[in-house]
Amino acid sequence: MNEYRIFTDSACDISAELLRLWGVKFCSLNFAFDGENRVYGNHELPAPVFYQFMRDGKIARTSAVNPDTFAQAFEKELKKGRDILYIGVSSPLSATYNSACIAAEELLEQYPDRKILTVDSLGASAGMGMMVHLAVQQKKAGATIEEAAAYVEAYKGRICHWFTTDTLTYLQRGGRIGAAAAMFGNALNLRPILKVTEEGLLENTAKVRGRKATLRTLADKAIKEAVDGSPIFISHADCESDAITLAQMIRDARGLKTEVITDVGPVIGAHAGPGTLALFYIGNHR
Repeated sequence: MNEYRIFTDSACDISAELLRLWGVKFCSLNFAFDGENRVYGNHELPAPVFYQFMRDGKIARTSAVNPDTFAQAFEKELKKGRDILYIGVSSPLSATYNSACIAAEELLEQYPDRKILTVDSLGASAGMGMMVHLAVQQKKAGATIEEAAAYVEAYKGRICHWFTTDTLTYLQRGGRIGAAAAMFGNALNLRPILKVTEEGLLENTAKVRGRKATLRTLADKAIKEAVDGSPIFISHADCESDAITLAQMIRDARGLKTEVITDVGPVIGAHAGPGTLALFYIGNHR
């Protein structure tokens, strides 16, 4: 059985340290602040610093991973005789997954005896990170690259993605909601409840007044919908105390353990803003 390496990209919002512990390689999406020449990788600026910059009025623009970056990273593994399983951010949300496919197609012409399998997570943040984690578990259990890829393909439509934001301003800036709706919602202290659909797109499902009610709404999703034994992953944009509270609410009601609490990285956070809180679990469907 040929050895293989699991790859992902930084939109999974799993820390570089944890990915290394899992044995996973990644390529980084980038961002830059308006009016500045420096380009940052997703892990280069600590999340609290990034979100304080956002609160201070800085606007970050994000960019996808390009095919050359993937090609260079993939080729290092191919030269070592390893195959590659890449799990990427939702293709409707970023060009990153397509870049990986372009790189894979070109490299397979040079390395016809190697395999590069790509999986479009149709997800993002720690929901995509959960898919990577499932692939890692399968590999450790002895699954072949094809078996691991098939496993995460089968589960990706069951990894539920729910999140909320502390303000509607950034969703409005990104074109997710209108300016009038954002102003009205902010004035009434309304917070959206959004999900990532089975097609990998964002969908606004409800608005809830106040942070406490928002936490209860998110917790109820996992309490009612998560399958027995489902792991819980939570990501947050500089609101760790809310993430811990949410984890405890779910554990108290269902006994489900939160395995990962992680930062929403700058590339995702640039579109959602500080105070974003996201919840992920395995259900029967998204």
